[in-house]
Amino acid sequence: SCLCGPASCLLCGCCPSARNSTVSRLLFTFFLFLCTLVSIIMIIPGVEKELYKLPGFCEGSGSVLGVQIHADCSGFLGHKAVYRMGFAAASFFFLFAVIMVCVHSSKDPRAAVQNGFWFLKFLVLVGLTVGAFYIPDGSFTSVWFYFGVVGSFLFILIQLILLIDFAHSWSQLWLRNAGEGSAKGWYAALCAVTFIFYAASIVAIVLLYVYYTKPQGCTEGKVLISINLILCVIVSTMSVLPKIQDAQPHSGLLQASLITLYTIFITWSALANVPNQDCNPTLLLRNSTGSAEAAQPLTTWWDAPSIVGLVIFILCTLFISIRSSDNAQVNKMMLTEESGAGASAGDAAAAESGVHRAYDNEQDGVTYSYSFFHLCLVLAALYIMMTLTNWYRPDESLRVLSSPWTAVWVKICSSWAGLLLYAWTLVAPLVLPDRDFS
Repeated sequence: SCLCGPASCLLCGCCPSARNSTVSRLLFTFFLFLCTLVSIIMIIPGVEKELYKLPGFCEGSGSVLGVQIHADCSGFLGHKAVYRMGFAAASFFFLFAVIMVCVHSSKDPRAAVQNGFWFLKFLVLVGLTVGAFYIPDGSFTSVWFYFGVVGSFLFILIQLILLIDFAHSWSQLWLRNAGEGSAKGWYAALCAVTFIFYAASIVAIVLLYVYYTKPQGCTEGKVLISINLILCVIVSTMSVLPKIQDAQPHSGLLQASLITLYTIFITWSALANVPNQDCNPTLLLRNSTGSAEAAQPLTTWWDAPSIVGLVIFILCTLFISIRSSDNAQVNKMMLTEESGAGASAGDAAAAESGVHRAYDNEQDGVTYSYSFFHLCLVLAALYIMMTLTNWYRPDESLRVLSSPWTAVWVKICSSWAGLLLYAWTLVAPLVLPDRDFS
């Protein structure tokens, strides 16, 4: 009965008391991580070869944009499997996003579906996954690639919003601790972390120039690295201007250094998708026979930016699941609420009862938008699908996986959007003096 009951039933006696809303978000996140784990397993070379045995999964023929083609797809079965897992996960969360529209409290009957019936949800996810593997080739991969590109771009923007909010909260916490305790120690830690972030960024920029550019040619790489370097210098300078400091006393180089480091990572990830082997030493091409051609031998289908992106994805998704922001405007934008009296009363009741279980803290109103949370997981599923496939796509003959310029420009544009968003958080109090940005 627990597998079909509420989230509180899934907590054992040794677990601490927790909010029902938090447990539900963590369990949905666990489903996403489970799909990610299955996708990772499917692109392991040994497992990828076994996928050929699935009936109908690689029949070697199909149509692309209405043109009938015949191709051997055995060289990128793992790529196809990841796309189908991404489709299943995105469909699963999109289904719940539609079902949970306009749920305002746990008294709504649909809230029971959100917070319970976990075994049945697992069966639905398994059913969608099995069905996804029977989708005919046709134009599915080509069309779903663009869904993945758009979803990944939006999820990168969500990552940037959360990163900027995290950076501001981090700086405010340490400055508050410096005012209350040993000021020298906290300021020293603040300076040390800022120095480490900037030093790592400078080293990364030098390495990008060394490995992704050449004295002759590679103009695109030189321009993109230089533009992002200049933009990072601009926002770092803005963060310490006297007028900015007067309007936002907590702004400083810690936030700017973290944003700079993340921007350089996005730039690295974009350059790793440049479809020019002379300017991209990590470029990997696979043909239909499964062989790999690269300037340097690669032992896996992932490159280093994909591994770092996977780690950031995990941290960001957990961040969405368990934390509400200290900033009211971020909570409004992310459709979450600050901890209020209802939550405090629930905490007190749970402490008095001494029962280790999940308690309902949403009887008077939900603490987060169910639909928006599932839409975030839809975008996360698309992002991890693109990350695990290195943003590569098959060509029109379905014989070669290659990296398109689309992936490069999507990542670069997302880095510019993030820097613009951070710059806006600095100048907004000056542009809109009547609004409260505390």
